[in-house]
Amino acid sequence: MATETTSAEVAQAPGMPQLDFSTWGNQIFWLVLALIAIYLILSRVALPRIGAVLAERTGTITNDIAAAEDLKAKAVEAEAAYDKALLDARAEAQRIVESAKAEIKADLDVAIAKADAEISAKSAESEKAIAEIRASSLENVKIVAKDTAKEIVAAMGGKADAKTITAAVTARMKG
Repeated sequence: MATETTSAEVAQAPGMPQLDFSTWGNQIFWLVLALIAIYLILSRVALPRIGAVLAERTGTITNDIAAAEDLKAKAVEAEAAYDKALLDARAEAQRIVESAKAEIKADLDVAIAKADAEISAKSAESEKAIAEIRASSLENVKIVAKDTAKEIVAAMGGKADAKTITAAVTARMKG
């Protein structure tokens, strides 16, 4: 029964050393010393480094924001320049189109005038040719009419001289 312990032995056995009142003085000393060491290490080494990193980040962010504002201003200027260039290009294109239309119209007017002149000339030539054909056809009709009349008179057994036949054909052709 050596493994069985009584409640009196448990009460006399040392418990957790942190709760032992006899060692509290040492524990408080080492606690204060550890806190002072941690404070010195943090205040002299870690916190300045963290502060420097935060200051650097703040500076970088501020610089980036300023650069973004500058780029935004440049973008606005570039957009305005682009819009102006686009309007100028459209105006120039419109001017070129109007110029081309005017040039084409002038060329077309010249071509139409030339074609009208050619048509008038050909029409005058055609009228002249038609007049010549009419004149020559009247002469041919007179000749044919004289020959036919002479043959008809001869076929009927009559005799007519050329003056009489010419006078009769000429009178009949006049109306």
